Amino acid sequence: MLHRCFQVLRKGIEVRQISHLSGCHDAFAVNAEFTALLNLRHWGGVVSILPAQFAIDYALFCGVAATKGRDSLARFLSEELPYKWRELYVEQTPHVTNIVRFHYNTFEYFYDLYSELKASGDVSYSQTIEDRLVGVIGLSAPTTGPRNPSRLRGWVGTTEKYIGKDRDKGHFMAHYIGGGLDVNVFSQDRALNRGWSAQGKIYRRMEAYCHEHPGTLCFSRPVYADGTSVPRWLEFGLVRDDGTIWVEVFDNGQSDYRTARVR
Repeated sequence: MLHRCFQVLRKGIEVRQISHLSGCHDAFAVNAEFTALLNLRHWGGVVSILPAQFAIDYALFCGVAATKGRDSLARFLSEELPYKWRELYVEQTPHVTNIVRFHYNTFEYFYDLYSELKASGDVSYSQTIEDRLVGVIGLSAPTTGPRNPSRLRGWVGTTEKYIGKDRDKGHFMAHYIGGGLDVNVFSQDRALNRGWSAQGKIYRRMEAYCHEHPGTLCFSRPVYADGTSVPRWLEFGLVRDDGTIWVEVFDNGQSDYRTARVR
């Protein structure tokens, strides 16, 4: 069941219904205005960067919650981080948004269901604007069941034909830590997904930590540079058993996905 996102009264402050809000119309102009880059804390010698307007300062954001132990920090992030995602996403998205939230297993997904606006006639049809994930957060829950390969093959179509020879059908939350299919699947840089590159090794190490420590609070936030569902960057984070937060930003590279889709 899909629920409208953030239409609540929280801490005495009205939070507006997120549907039908528009962001900055030149937000995707990746040019000289975006040259200020934020170097995030990095591990394994790989420096991760995001244009500053997309970045979250987690030390500042977590504040006192970061000093109160793992469970307190995990609870804070679960409750507050999606609001920060929403704020940044709406600010940096040039089209109207229609964000819904739903649960799958132990994860909560936040999803921009733009196609619903098309179907209702609220917006005109566009080939360059797609439904896409805003973020997902929850507790790792390792699964022993097999994934559904036929369903994954049916997403978009043949991988190399439709999303590129250097791409994979990746998962925002890996299957073996409890992630699902459909909205959890995206076009991912193959070397990143398979751990072939330096940053890919870090990415796989983070997923492995979540698998080896069931109940780990983890989250994934795609960051987009256009209107498609292909992230330009991918932010992945988790809370360790010792109560510290580990966040990395990964370069998801360029994709010919949009070109293939409109042929």
